Amino acid sequence: MLFQTIMPPPALQSVVRYFWTLEGSSENEQQKTFRTMADGCPGIIYQHADNGTFYQQEKQLPELFLFGQTTRYAEISLAGTFNTVGIYFQPNALQCVFNENAEELTDLCVDINLLTNRHGFNLSNQLAEATSANKKVEILSAYLSSQLNRNNRKENSTMEYALNQIIQTKGNIDLGKLQSHLQLSERSFLRNFKQYTGIAPKLFSRICRFQSSLKQLRKTDYNKLSDIAYEQDYADQSHFIRSFKEFSGLSPNQYQKQTNEVVENFSEVLK
Repeated sequence: MLFQTIMPPPALQSVVRYFWTLEGSSENEQQKTFRTMADGCPGIIYQHADNGTFYQQEKQLPELFLFGQTTRYAEISLAGTFNTVGIYFQPNALQCVFNENAEELTDLCVDINLLTNRHGFNLSNQLAEATSANKKVEILSAYLSSQLNRNNRKENSTMEYALNQIIQTKGNIDLGKLQSHLQLSERSFLRNFKQYTGIAPKLFSRICRFQSSLKQLRKTDYNKLSDIAYEQDYADQSHFIRSFKEFSGLSPNQYQKQTNEVVENFSEVLK
């Protein structure tokens, strides 16, 4: 399979981490199973139905869908071959781009055409007519830019500051002190952060710490698992393994032996 990332234009970098494309060989069209993991970011996936269809728990997914924050791992399958374009959003994208309460899309996915049809066009049809992956990315970029212009939301600088502090510390931050610094009550901080990102600040912090440990595991930058637990500020190795299994569905050793990471946080389950 051929995977590539495409960086967004400057006007979209505040809401898009990168676009990605994945093309698979047509020689083997048997169904494959993939595992997604909690990563703190929503996204979009487009897979033309003529090439193959994604399923989750035997439910067919739309060919163009938007998904919110995920709080745990999930498995999806593909019947067909990859001809896929995706968007890896920043954590704040759902509110900024779609003017949605991000919490309402947590652990859910929706057909984007239900949103675009309100404005008199079908985004899937435009993508289907594109002759290359780069052209599809151009179409998606134009759509996102129009959404940002249409919404014209004022930046929530308080929640953006909180979000960046958690990310920069890789989740190892005293949330009580952060809340006090922002001069918010615990209830207000929780409500506003969930509307902005989709999940509570404590859960987002835990996912950031899991992702940091996953990056260290990918790079094999350790001698033993307890090294990761210590460097990522887990209480002990057992705590690290429990957290890893919660967000990935596998222990660290199982992840290394039983998966093949196709796209970041999207791995093929090996039989």
